[in-house]
Amino acid sequence: MITAPDLVIAVGPALFEVVVTGHGDGEVRDVFLADPQEAATGQPGDLVLGLGLRDAADAIELLERCAAGNASGVVLRAALARDPAVVATAERWLLTLVALQPSVTWAHVVWLLRGVIDRAAAPDSPVAGDAGVHQELFALADAAAAIVDAPVTIEDNQSRVLAYSSGQDLTDPTRVSTIVGRRVPPEVIAHFRARGIFRRLARSSEPFLVPDGPNGIRPRLVVPVRAGGEWLGSIWAVVDGPVSAEVTTELSNAASVLALHLLRLRAQADVARRSAIDRLRTVLRQFSPDTTVDVRLPPPPWRVVALGSPAEYDVPQQLDLWESTGRRHGWSEPQLADLDGTVLAVVTDADGPGSWRWLRRLVVDLAKDAPGTTAAAGGRARGPADLPSSRAEAVELLGLVRRGAAPGPALRVEQAWHLLTVHRAVTSLDTTKLDGPLATLLRHDIEHDTGFVDTLEAWLNYPGQPQQAAKYLHLHPNSLRHRMKRINEIAPLDLSDPRERLALQLQIAAVRTEH
Repeated sequence: MITAPDLVIAVGPALFEVVVTGHGDGEVRDVFLADPQEAATGQPGDLVLGLGLRDAADAIELLERCAAGNASGVVLRAALARDPAVVATAERWLLTLVALQPSVTWAHVVWLLRGVIDRAAAPDSPVAGDAGVHQELFALADAAAAIVDAPVTIEDNQSRVLAYSSGQDLTDPTRVSTIVGRRVPPEVIAHFRARGIFRRLARSSEPFLVPDGPNGIRPRLVVPVRAGGEWLGSIWAVVDGPVSAEVTTELSNAASVLALHLLRLRAQADVARRSAIDRLRTVLRQFSPDTTVDVRLPPPPWRVVALGSPAEYDVPQQLDLWESTGRRHGWSEPQLADLDGTVLAVVTDADGPGSWRWLRRLVVDLAKDAPGTTAAAGGRARGPADLPSSRAEAVELLGLVRRGAAPGPALRVEQAWHLLTVHRAVTSLDTTKLDGPLATLLRHDIEHDTGFVDTLEAWLNYPGQPQQAAKYLHLHPNSLRHRMKRINEIAPLDLSDPRERLALQLQIAAVRTEH
């Protein structure tokens, strides 16, 4: 763990100065570049860099948004960071404020901060061990850079950046975007895929040169990393052109060593992920005062969301799918677990990635191309003790959405309370032991092939609107009135009694649910 003041000390006072010390225990896990044109300002664990701010008013607005999002700190140019109004705002919100010297470029700041954060990072779970593998990956990146005399990144087979060498500020804009975003930009992936780079990586063990490309992409020497025939990742070096056979041989040897580290890292990640899922399951299943909440959740209130996927996926595949989808769309730490055959997510009730509003929009977009993608959110959980009841509501609501009894693809319990109330009442009825007028009408329909139950249902669903009920049944209103008179002869009803009307509607709904 490293805090914003610790980070400043690690980088050095020549570049940074802590102007306001906020919550001293706020961990920094990532760097977030704030765009003045966008509302997003990071989330807990982010150190926000204030780019493109015009004046103190812009800086104050950014600080207020960062405080609302519980960011770990804000870095501003020194002139803005020392403005009295800006300082007063940071002090009021207890937000760590850091001044950046004017001679330093933001790109250089990103290299420095990311380097310190990544080298200090360790897997979250105590089961997963220490930060040794991460430290060794950075050391291997520096060693590979020394071999080829060029900046190097180490990436996994999903184009995510695992480590990088020093000297990245001498590369091209694509490499800048790769380091800042922690993965290769989508448009660059598309360019490499069109040239067959990833097919070659997946099939070959031999290093190869990728020529320069559009938008200033410089040539790259790529070394596949494999173990037992499986493609684990790759080494990418930004070079000026072809390199010697001796260099490629040495890099291939380095790739063999790197393969062992990637296998170890994957094993640690799998253990950490399973452990995190198990801990979240425990909290979602049942909470008691003796329960130890060993789950790193964002600030409450939360909601538990039951997630549905297209039918061809089993539960483990759904869990993997939702995790990768969430990360791809900006949710850096998805809180996901499977429980009793349902994939569940714990989201915040605020804004931004990992919130219900964000997830609802994502599900609506996904459902356009993948029917069966659904999300049902339970009620607000203001503390861990409320999570099991929110989970139960979410699972119940997801069942209604899947059956078409509630509108999808994304729905929260406050929008469907009436549907849940009726559902709970209906499911408590035993349709094998029905009594009263409906039982008589059901027997009559079976014995005489009539449709009196349908007629009664329409009459009840359109109270005081016989013409609408007749239209629904494709009958003339006089025919409907005749049927209702006949129904009252077979099974006398008092439809002026609201409780009798409600009881009949619930019984009919229970029969429909059974069929």
